[in-house]
Amino acid sequence: MSSPHRPDRQPDPAATRRAVGVFDAVPALDGELCFDQAALEAASGDFGRLVHQQPAAVLKPGSAEDVAAMVRYCRERGLKVAARGQGHSTHGQAQVPSGLVIDLGTLNSVEIQGDTAVVQAGALWSALVRATLAQDLTPPAFTDYLELSIGGTLGAGGLGGQIGRYGTQTANVLELQVVTGEGELTTCSPTLRPDLFRATLGGLGQCALITRATIQLVPAPRSVRFYTLTYPSVPALTAQQAELIEEGRFDYLIGEAVSPSPEGWTYVMEAAAYDATSADDARLIGDLGHTAVEVQDVDYFDFLNRIAPSMETLKTIGEWQRPHPWYDSLLPASSVNAVVTETLANLKPDAVGLSAVILVYPILTAKCTTPLPVMPDEELAYLFSVLKTASPGADSAEEMVAANRRQYDATVEAGGCWYPIGSVPLTTADWERHFGAFWEEFKAARHRYDPDGILTPGQRIF
Repeated sequence: MSSPHRPDRQPDPAATRRAVGVFDAVPALDGELCFDQAALEAASGDFGRLVHQQPAAVLKPGSAEDVAAMVRYCRERGLKVAARGQGHSTHGQAQVPSGLVIDLGTLNSVEIQGDTAVVQAGALWSALVRATLAQDLTPPAFTDYLELSIGGTLGAGGLGGQIGRYGTQTANVLELQVVTGEGELTTCSPTLRPDLFRATLGGLGQCALITRATIQLVPAPRSVRFYTLTYPSVPALTAQQAELIEEGRFDYLIGEAVSPSPEGWTYVMEAAAYDATSADDARLIGDLGHTAVEVQDVDYFDFLNRIAPSMETLKTIGEWQRPHPWYDSLLPASSVNAVVTETLANLKPDAVGLSAVILVYPILTAKCTTPLPVMPDEELAYLFSVLKTASPGADSAEEMVAANRRQYDATVEAGGCWYPIGSVPLTTADWERHFGAFWEEFKAARHRYDPDGILTPGQRIF
């Protein structure tokens, strides 16, 4: 692992000449193939600030055909390829040393067709929701941060607070346009090349690169009644969450452990009901056993985009620019209380950093209708995320990554699994165990659609 405190790298003219030589016979492109140091440096890191690997070139495609042409070109020459959206991965997942990074940000068109959106992979969820709201429609499921790319979250799975009603983001995709590791530009869906569809959604770029997605839309609410309720313990929080998600009372439901005071940790549940008013309060929260509650009414877009101001604050104070050794896991309901309680009891504030966020919220696994991301083998599971920042005075980034590996082992022992967007060093054997019953199908799709293994080596799966 590269040091997060590396010195700034200087341009290497010789390396640039070698890269240009490797790419001296590229086909005609609608976009641009870049060798300048600024483009290479931008593609050399990510939000994690932990891994730094410089590609030989960066493609800024003008079309999906550009992506296919360059994947074919790289395959013929034994070069590795990865797609990059917003670079929000945390452990080098979209980096390719001496290979080709495809910056999908230039493929960002959004088209609304009735109750579906046809959107290119580089478009942001914020752009998509703005376009759909103009027609009183919305995608049903979101991650908490809207400034992520469509292709990026669909390649991982896309978990968020609407999962109890609508499932993952991948569960709401009707069709994909992709480029396979053979350089074939093709379309897949639940009925058209379903094996490719199943292996691409949540498939971490191992079989194909997403260039476009067709996403189901639903009627958009106008406003949101947003409740913040406090609970005294992990079991109190998770029991209330389990009851509410199974009942389907709220449109959005998450939970968070707030940094401990002298009295200990505080547990907060955030619940939202669309188009509700104060007249609905008795029905929605009158029987909930919280110790405190805050209520507010917000515009629907402002609700979806509510953490954007916090992100800007993190950038202002420098926390955004520091290493982020994140840990995300999925725990079965039967072990969530024990794992979370023990983890938090042993967690010191300086082990997670100034701006850390700790999430605990329920998932009805039946709502997650795609085989990926992998879910625990129970009807009810919980996301447990410890989103760390290596702030001044906190543990080092290397110590945080080592702690993540220990937490991963404890998660597996408890019957849980990893949600693979964070910073955990895994072996091929770990990955095989992670994919479980889907491993053989996933491996077969990899061999079928990327037989030379050129796609997305930063995931370190195969």
